[in-house]
Amino acid sequence: MKLAEALIERKALKDRIKNLEERLDRVAKVQEGDRPTEDPTALLQQIREALEAMEGLVAKINRTNIAARFGDRTIMEAIARRDRLTAEHRILRRLAQEATPARDRFARNEIRFMPTVDAAEIQRQADAVARDLRDLDKEIQAANWTIELTE
Repeated sequence: MKLAEALIERKALKDRIKNLEERLDRVAKVQEGDRPTEDPTALLQQIREALEAMEGLVAKINRTNIAARFGDRTIMEAIARRDRLTAEHRILRRLAQEATPARDRFARNEIRFMPTVDAAEIQRQADAVARDLRDLDKEIQAANWTIELTE
């Protein structure tokens, strides 16, 4: 199995667990004299089985990410860099947005706020980080389809 296939399976398991949780919530209690539409014990067992499958799959994915190399780094190192770039991009975008002067003064005697950074320059930096992030993500996605999952 390719790493990408395992990631798709992990997503499906997460969705299944969420769905089972929602169904369990709906049958956790019923009006006195009524019966639940599904057996809560059976749903709980299905959740446990899905969680066990998830545990095994995540362990395999993590082992693969630590061991598999592409270029001069491991997949795990590339994911850590992607996470950093994602956070940096979010912060730069927010800073550029906050530093953009708003037109919210109604009278001359109201307080005027001035940006402390060059919003256009910060936006250029955010755009550069976004480009790096997209490029890295494409590399990771491509590698995921070539790397075999570690057992």
